[in-house]
Amino acid sequence: MTGKGAEYSKDTLAALAVKAVKMVEEDGYVDKENIKIEKRTGGSVDDSELIKGIVIDKERLSANMPRVVKNAKIALIDREVEIKKTEMDANIQIKTPDQMQAFLDQEENMLRDMVERITATGANVVLCQKGIDDVAIHFLAKKGVYAVRRVSESDMKKIAKATGAKVSTNLKDLSKDDLGYAGTVEEKRVGDEEFTYIMDCKNPKAVTLLIRGGTEHVTNEIERAVTDAVGDVIAALKTGMVVAGAGAPETELAMQMRKYAETLSGREQLAVQSFADAMEVIPRTLIENAGLDPIDTMTDLKAAHSKKQKWAGIDVFTGKVMDAWKKGVIEPLKIKTQAVSSASEVAVMVLRIDDVIASSGKNDKGPQMPPGGMGGMGGMDY
Repeated sequence: MTGKGAEYSKDTLAALAVKAVKMVEEDGYVDKENIKIEKRTGGSVDDSELIKGIVIDKERLSANMPRVVKNAKIALIDREVEIKKTEMDANIQIKTPDQMQAFLDQEENMLRDMVERITATGANVVLCQKGIDDVAIHFLAKKGVYAVRRVSESDMKKIAKATGAKVSTNLKDLSKDDLGYAGTVEEKRVGDEEFTYIMDCKNPKAVTLLIRGGTEHVTNEIERAVTDAVGDVIAALKTGMVVAGAGAPETELAMQMRKYAETLSGREQLAVQSFADAMEVIPRTLIENAGLDPIDTMTDLKAAHSKKQKWAGIDVFTGKVMDAWKKGVIEPLKIKTQAVSSASEVAVMVLRIDDVIASSGKNDKGPQMPPGGMGGMGGMDY
């Protein structure tokens, strides 16, 4: 996070990123999708928190529902809790007010039956991916159930991961075994909006990083930094290998490649030396961006590596050479190898295109001279 807007709170945010990744790790595999990064303007960066569960930008459907539910038993429903409309056009002829009342009563009874099916399982929190009828909301509120509707599919999957619930598409098959568990489900105000917090899950395999910032610009900058940080931690855990940063590996690699170039001859030697020069661009750019003298600093850096200090890198704050590994400046190996591999492939591609253009140019006969040579151009004055 150093060098980004999140730098002044990097210790707090870095700890949150590492905790989040370790929580969702399953048998050495980490799915980045199981870490939801939610940003909200208002408050300071230090108010950012890791929630052992999921935060969704939805509020409870009625003020009569409880704001906080302890020992929440959560039903995830992927169907509407309302009267279905017929697929074909149908007309119902009602001749008397009694018939009209009976029709409305029947609708109400059907909705009551749906709510009874849900609450019979012991559920006290209902999260629905589709709509919930106003009458059904009334019955749920009377039962003391916390309900939310139109939850996104991605959030439903994360909540299922976090709470251990199963998403049900048929209310008739809903049972207590399909319910998930959370220590607390609570509606909280963050800034100007209400959010539903699903917290204190027993062994959550999906978590939420709630990022806070004073302004929208700051919050966006911090979100990008935290997203990168989470990706870096996942990459490091996936391969199990890291290297020092601060330009140390590139300088060491350039030095070893120059030694290797001495064993070659002709064009091969020139190619390896050029590759070594390209590797040195990275520490040199780092030095220039820090406002340091590139010639003197690169000389000091190379001198340290010639003394077999392979993790010698640049301390951009002091301008001195440091042991990057001991200072804790590390990067995932995968990111380094990917950068070298991608740059090499791009260089090869450019050269290949250049060769094609050059070879096609050789076949061109060029513009034909008019009869009589230059004199045949009508006496133009050159």
